[in-house]
Amino acid sequence: MSEVSSGNEGTGLRERPLSEVAQDLTRDLSLLVRQEVELAKSEMAKKGRVAAPGLGMIGGAGVVGLVAAGALTAFLILALSIVLDEWLSALVVGVALAGAAYVLAKQGKERVEEAGSPLPEQTIETVKEDVEWAKTRATSARK
Repeated sequence: MSEVSSGNEGTGLRERPLSEVAQDLTRDLSLLVRQEVELAKSEMAKKGRVAAPGLGMIGGAGVVGLVAAGALTAFLILALSIVLDEWLSALVVGVALAGAAYVLAKQGKERVEEAGSPLPEQTIETVKEDVEWAKTRATSARK
């Protein structure tokens, strides 16, 4: 990052004017911030691509549950009422629809969990490293 890359970087920094070191530090920090923002955007986009199908499944579970309950409930109850009492037919159909909605919701939740934490963890770690690097560099420049 700096033009001084020999083993005695601290000595090189001490020999340079403070304004030049500050200018280098500002430029390097600006570059690091831009790189960290790009890393965060990339990491969040990746997590979003993993989580999106799971979120869609959860939404789909709700829609399927409502549509199925509204459109097929009456038909299934009437069909089962041929061999069962009406109340028992309604109970069987309700339990079956609830079971289908549960399975879809559970699968969707598992897909969302695969994405992990929504925080850009890699970016957070590299920012911590960058802060430590900047502190070390600033301390070396003051000596």
